[in-house]
Amino acid sequence: MYRLAPFLAALVLTFLLPLVPASAAEIVVAGLPPEARETLALIRLGGPFPYGQDGTVFGNRERLLPPKERGYYREYTVKTPGARDRGARRIVAGSEPRAPRELYYTDDHYRSFSRIKE
Repeated sequence: MYRLAPFLAALVLTFLLPLVPASAAEIVVAGLPPEARETLALIRLGGPFPYGQDGTVFGNRERLLPPKERGYYREYTVKTPGARDRGARRIVAGSEPRAPRELYYTDDHYRSFSRIKE
């Protein structure tokens, strides 16, 4: 049994820790890049948004956010200075578009999220 302990520890670190949702991290609004704060203001106003994809349903296929029914989450682009495309930064809003109950920020195109704390 004791010989298996290092092996079991490695298994836990390899397979179970990645299941801890990245949404456990938090970021305060003041800690967001200025472009993300601009996107938050647009979300609260209901637009207009600079990209046609803004406000579309975010499917949470990565399963990093708490599970909700389809359509609960919407995604919005956070402009990336110097990027020729939409870049990797997004805000994902949960619930009502103009008054979201949950807000998440990702700067790595959905590989990790931080819950925005207001």
